[in-house]
Amino acid sequence: MAAPPDLDLAFSTDPDLAAELLAAAGPWADPLTGAEAWHARVEEWLAQLIAELPTHLQAPAYSLGLSLVGDAEIAALNTDWRSKDGPTDVLAFAAQDDDLDGAPPMPMPAAADGIDPLELGDIVISVDTAARQASDHGHNLEQELLFLASHGLLHLLGWDHPDDASLVAMLARQDQLVKVPAEP
Repeated sequence: MAAPPDLDLAFSTDPDLAAELLAAAGPWADPLTGAEAWHARVEEWLAQLIAELPTHLQAPAYSLGLSLVGDAEIAALNTDWRSKDGPTDVLAFAAQDDDLDGAPPMPMPAAADGIDPLELGDIVISVDTAARQASDHGHNLEQELLFLASHGLLHLLGWDHPDDASLVAMLARQDQLVKVPAEP
């Protein structure tokens, strides 16, 4: 595996999430330790993926946001951005999407080390929906959050699943990313 690229990760957890959900999510939802845990994991995933990426997405540094929210917030985003009612498990807002109608690249402040990070966008995960799905998928909430975050990251990096074959390939790649035990 390649050395991980630098990562600027903006992490947030909705302070209104239920205490039992925060406890079930473990350190991954903790506003303080979660940032470090997610930073390490996303850096690891980027290191695994970088050789597979198209040239325009290969960079020495990346920037992205990861937000853990409740069903109400993700339902509002789902309605506003996808015109779909109700909550969903994960949304990815790709800054490098080809469908941005010629919009200029997202401006980023210069990094202290002189390496400008490539802005990937934002991943938003509903912890409420993830908790409901976890038991259906035969694992705990922590594992579901990792699975959903890997799905969102793949979307930010250009993966999509318009048909069953693409979905199978994407899910297989997610399984490879999260197969390493998640120790924050």
